[in-house]
Amino acid sequence: MCRYYKYGKTNGIGINFSPIASFGTSEQLCIMYERKIPLSLNCGLDLIGEVLYGKWKMRLLWFIHEGSQRPSELQRKIPDASRRVLNMQLKELEEHELVSKVIYPVVPPKVEYSLTEFGKTLIPVIAALGQWGDEHEERLRSVIVKRLEQNTSVD
Repeated sequence: MCRYYKYGKTNGIGINFSPIASFGTSEQLCIMYERKIPLSLNCGLDLIGEVLYGKWKMRLLWFIHEGSQRPSELQRKIPDASRRVLNMQLKELEEHELVSKVIYPVVPPKVEYSLTEFGKTLIPVIAALGQWGDEHEERLRSVIVKRLEQNTSVD
């Protein structure tokens, strides 16, 4: 049985938590996360935001679509992301039924990801976003650099 106690403190990213759990004779850690802002699933933008929120998710979907199926290939395509974060986001994409994971019974284990039929429906959307970014690359780069310069001058 897992019991949770909230003390009203946050961990710095807006999640209140305090774990207390007991399972038989051994103590194990259980964590319940409470959102500061309630989950809103009232429109398509809310839904897509919930599913695609994550720095690397659109890139992961795109690279899987292009044929990179192994975790090591995806890591090479996105070297700025840690293996842990990529694995977490791949797991979330799998939970949202956008990708499927196959684990082959060999030593060492071989894992491959592929887009589900549902995941394939996102590719035109991601392509359109990428095209928009390409068309407005100069302006976007300029405003991003300007914002970074403003933030570093304040610090």
